[in-house]
Amino acid sequence: MSKEEKFEFDIANLKKDLAIEDMPVYEEDVALLRRYFNEEITMTEMVNQIKNSIIQEG
Repeated sequence: MSKEEKFEFDIANLKKDLAIEDMPVYEEDVALLRRYFNEEITMTEMVNQIKNSIIQEG
């Protein structure tokens, strides 16, 4: 299984798991995870982006 196939498989499983909890996964979420997976951003940068998006929504 290629790296990309593994990522898509993991995202599909994540979506199913979160759907059970009635939590949708949006394309923006997947794009952010893809950037982290491709080592374009660090864990800290990803967490900060998530925190900032929560603050802007609130």
